[in-house]
Amino acid sequence: RYLKRVEEAVSEARELCSPDGKLSLIGHSAGGWLARVYMEEFGTSDISLLLTLGTPHLPPPKGVSGVIDQTRGLLNYVEKNCAPAVYTPELRYVCIAGRYIQGAPLTRNSLATTTDELVAVDAPSEVAEAVMASADNKTAPTGPTFRARFVGQGYKQVCGRADVWGDGVVPEVSAHLEGALNISFDGIYHSPVGSDDEERPWYGSPAILEQWVHHLLS
Repeated sequence: RYLKRVEEAVSEARELCSPDGKLSLIGHSAGGWLARVYMEEFGTSDISLLLTLGTPHLPPPKGVSGVIDQTRGLLNYVEKNCAPAVYTPELRYVCIAGRYIQGAPLTRNSLATTTDELVAVDAPSEVAEAVMASADNKTAPTGPTFRARFVGQGYKQVCGRADVWGDGVVPEVSAHLEGALNISFDGIYHSPVGSDDEERPWYGSPAILEQWVHHLLS
């Protein structure tokens, strides 16, 4: 269903282009790897650019304790079946990652958190976000904040490690793709939900958009 909707949008955009015009695809988060599946299924003859924003391109590593593939094997399918990214003048791949917060592992000492904090890990995202914000200044005896440990557990599910930088949801290392033009922006949050253009910008905030929109215009 998703690919059909993309094809309809591409067909509509194609009608607005000049006969020899090319299209650019922009994918945020999972939309980035879904765009790669679309390109594999429908071809790239009309596409000149795939630009992804905070997309988890790589499947989580196998055999890491506590790591569960949240995509249920879909990223393994993408890695095995989609063409590798090769940046060429005819088809450019640009992958943008955010460095909003560095995660931290759950250490033995960090398990001594309050019951409310432990419950928040499994709570709905808006509740979890509120707990993360209120706990931002709390530090465990070993140093990392609860927020860093909370985010680190999310990073671990994506790339197998908690102590990496990312946009609060997707690790930087997962948002880059071998063969693409890979870019990282400091201070960029993953989603427009919970973002603030001044204090907590996301990929689509005006000041950040200005830093990557030229890829669409070149």
